[in-house]
Amino acid sequence: MSHSQLLFFDLSLLILVFLGAFFSAAETGLMSINRYRLRHRARMKKRSAMLILRLLKRPDRLLGMILIGNAFSNIFASAITTLLAIHFWGERGVIIATILLAFVILIFAEVAPKTVAALYPERISRWVSWPVFFLLKLFYPVVWLINVISNGILRLFRIRVTSHITEPLSRDELRSIVYETSGRLSPQYQNMLLGILDLNNVTVNDVMVPQHEITGVDLHQNISLIQKQITKTTYDWLPLYRDNVNQIVGMLYVRDLMHAVLAQQVLTKDLLMKMVHEPYFIPEGTPLNTQLQNFQQGHHKIALVVDEYGEIQGLLTLVDIVQEIIGEFAKDIAETNKLITLQKDGSYMIDGSITIREINRAADLHLPTLGPRTLSGLIIEFLESIPHEGTCVKIENYPIEIISVQGNRVKMARVFPSMTKVL
Repeated sequence: MSHSQLLFFDLSLLILVFLGAFFSAAETGLMSINRYRLRHRARMKKRSAMLILRLLKRPDRLLGMILIGNAFSNIFASAITTLLAIHFWGERGVIIATILLAFVILIFAEVAPKTVAALYPERISRWVSWPVFFLLKLFYPVVWLINVISNGILRLFRIRVTSHITEPLSRDELRSIVYETSGRLSPQYQNMLLGILDLNNVTVNDVMVPQHEITGVDLHQNISLIQKQITKTTYDWLPLYRDNVNQIVGMLYVRDLMHAVLAQQVLTKDLLMKMVHEPYFIPEGTPLNTQLQNFQQGHHKIALVVDEYGEIQGLLTLVDIVQEIIGEFAKDIAETNKLITLQKDGSYMIDGSITIREINRAADLHLPTLGPRTLSGLIIEFLESIPHEGTCVKIENYPIEIISVQGNRVKMARVFPSMTKVL
């Protein structure tokens, strides 16, 4: 074997090892690229992204081309190594050369390029996409024949190969993606996105104003008291009822009522009845995302939540749903902070009327939200009785001390940090 032939075989061996590394990197990079980021770049008309998407639509053809190139480069490298081993060391050198070649291919044509491609799939995919596309066009008949054979074998196992369609993300997977955006999105925007995803798990009962806290206008009151109440109210809508809220007459839009009063210079009960709007009722347990759609379609902004017997359980406004998504408004945060105060020992002094969801959000706790809405209701349900002052319980690893009881509810309680966090 002449010197020029040896040089040719040496260069060919280096090129074949390089080709093996190229196809290995191409396989890992193209298969591990982020499909959602890729589609975003394709929508931005990035040519490389559009080409990669085109290649990934038929993964059988893409993998067929890559594996053909990888197989042939390794086979030819083995053949050349055998020839060189026989020339220098005779037949005994074939085994040694094979071991050395296997080591070289494993390191330089498999592990190293695939590791780099796994770490930087987008960069590698951009570099290899055009050469792979060109080779796929050039060797399409060979790729087609191999795909026909392999796909035929797969059909025997009832596996059909068609254009690849990316499965949509589930809600939990979207939540994981939002959590991973920490550092790129502000906590406020991150919480807003999580709030939207959680709408399906939250019902109107979780965010409504409970019945005993509803502020309304009783028609049996003196008209002067009614006028004073309407003048001082901060609400846009007020329920109009007789004796109690279950005797509902309708809803008053305060702004329209004030305009009517200015026009007539006097407020009367007849005027109240003329200005009343028909109440909008919704069943308890309605998912919050469903109710948001109902508000949008029906052009309503306020609704009364009723149980199966038609008894009013609470009041829900569009603002309540918006607050659930974007967080409490500044005024509500200030009011909540007055009812949830951090103590020096790390515990929280909490008013029993605060909802569990508000407590978890304000104090970063994880009290159970399935069941009673308020802290008082949670404690009473857990004990199955009205507790006495000084009673201590542990709910979900949170020690809770009852500070004061008023009537049939817990007025104030102290919630200590979770025992698991302390440990």
